[in-house]
Amino acid sequence: MQIIPAIDIIDGKCVRLTQGDYAQKTVYNENPLEVAKEFEGAGLSRLHLVDLDGAKAGAVKNWKVLEAIAGNTNLVIDFGGGIKKEEDVNIVFNSGAALATIGSLAVKNEPLFVEWLKKFGAHKFLLGADVKEEKIAVGGWLETTDIWIYDFIAKYAAHGVKQLFCTDVSKDGKLEGPSVELYKNIITKFPQLFFIASGGVSSLQDLEELKAIGCSGAIVGKAIYEGRITLGQLGPKSTL
Repeated sequence: MQIIPAIDIIDGKCVRLTQGDYAQKTVYNENPLEVAKEFEGAGLSRLHLVDLDGAKAGAVKNWKVLEAIAGNTNLVIDFGGGIKKEEDVNIVFNSGAALATIGSLAVKNEPLFVEWLKKFGAHKFLLGADVKEEKIAVGGWLETTDIWIYDFIAKYAAHGVKQLFCTDVSKDGKLEGPSVELYKNIITKFPQLFFIASGGVSSLQDLEELKAIGCSGAIVGKAIYEGRITLGQLGPKSTL
C-alpha cells in the first residue's frame, strides 16, 4: 500500500484544517518545500498537494508551491483545489503535477470533466469523492447531494478513471480512525481501481487495517504533523 502524505496550502504555508473549516486552521510550516523534502528523505514517493486558497477562490492560486516542490524533488504529485477551467488544468500540469485532482467539478460539471478526460487522458486525473453517509458532498462539505457514491464511481470508471480517493467528511482531520466499512464496500464493487483512503487516519494500526482490506494507497496528513505517526514508520523499511 502506497502512503501518500498530504500538504494543504494557505498563503503559501503548510496548514491543516479540521473538517474543512478555514476557521479551524493550524499552520505547521511556513515552507512546504521543506516538508516535501522531509517526506522524500523518508523514502516516500508520492504527495497529495491541496491548494486551499484555490479551492476557496475557484481558481488555482498556489501553483508556485507546486512548481517549487516538483522542481526540487522527485515526488509524484497530485494537485487539487480550484481547478475549474482548462486553463487551470494546464497550469497544474505545466507546474509539474503528475495528476490533477478533481472533486466538486466532477459532480457539478460532468460534461466538462469528461471532455478533460478525453483530451488529457483519464490516467492524468485523480478523482476525489467527499462522502457523507454514502452520499457525495460538495462545496467545502456544506452541501450533501443525493448522488450515491457507488453510482458516482461507476460513471467515471466507465470513462476510464483509474485512481480515486474517498474522504468521509465526518472523519476528516479528527484523528478518529478511517471509514473502513465504506472503503471495503467500494473496493469490493470496484476491484480494478487504484483506491486511496483519505481522512481519519490516526495511527499505524489504522494504516495496517486499510492495507488489510485492500486499499492501494492511503493519504495521511494530520497524524504525521501531530506526531502520531512518524516518517520513520512510513519509509521503505515499513511493513505497509
